[in-house]
Amino acid sequence: MKLLFIGDIVGQPGRNAVKALLPKLREQHRLDFIIANGENSAGGSGITPKIAEEIFSAGVDVITSGDHLWDQKEVLELLANEKRFLRPMNYPADVPGHGSGIFTAGNHAIGVLNLQGRTFMQQQLDNPFTLALDEVKKIRAQTKIIFVDFHAEATSEKIAFGRMLDNQVSAVVGTHTHVQTADEQIFPGGTAYLSDAGFTGPQESVLGREIEPVIKSFLNSMPQRFEVAKERVILHGAMIEIDENSGKAVKISRVAERLT
Repeated sequence: MKLLFIGDIVGQPGRNAVKALLPKLREQHRLDFIIANGENSAGGSGITPKIAEEIFSAGVDVITSGDHLWDQKEVLELLANEKRFLRPMNYPADVPGHGSGIFTAGNHAIGVLNLQGRTFMQQQLDNPFTLALDEVKKIRAQTKIIFVDFHAEATSEKIAFGRMLDNQVSAVVGTHTHVQTADEQIFPGGTAYLSDAGFTGPQESVLGREIEPVIKSFLNSMPQRFEVAKERVILHGAMIEIDENSGKAVKISRVAERLT
């Protein structure tokens, strides 16, 4: 099985990249399943049902999210009605939506989990480590093919989380920092790992935002409007090959496709 994970989609430029580049990537690599983090897809902050449908229509099978989940009030409709949209599962149990799901990829089932880290994060959610262990155990009763989007700041937390799940899931890929890391690897137990997939959007920017307002905010500490930038749009992510029988990763490679 070949799975593509698309790093945080930022605004209209990021959505344009997904729509334009995904068909080519699907055909070129014979992709079986596509997951994308969409928490920055609405103007760089949050997601709406309309934008989620745009991303699904482009060929994405599951959308994950993170700490910008609540930036658009319309997300409540999405959480209530769309099982293909996941929120971090370490929110309290009475929060709307789901943090995991089992989906179909050809003739195989694939489990997808979305969790959020706690180190250096403003939202102090439940412990993702203990929750992940319990949830993975439940999902493995139905399928050994499991992908985890771990939305976290600290690389130490991400690596420890991935190491903990080695031999239990097919892949752990980090999101949130918007900087693609170069540490892709397969752990000894067969779990593919990457600390951060990067972001899909304008790279001539500061993490997807116009450069000058961000610099000004650091210079004078005054509030600024951080508009989404426009130039040098790249689709970032990770491609993972998984053995369908064992659920173990065979290969992981970074993706960086430029929109021309």
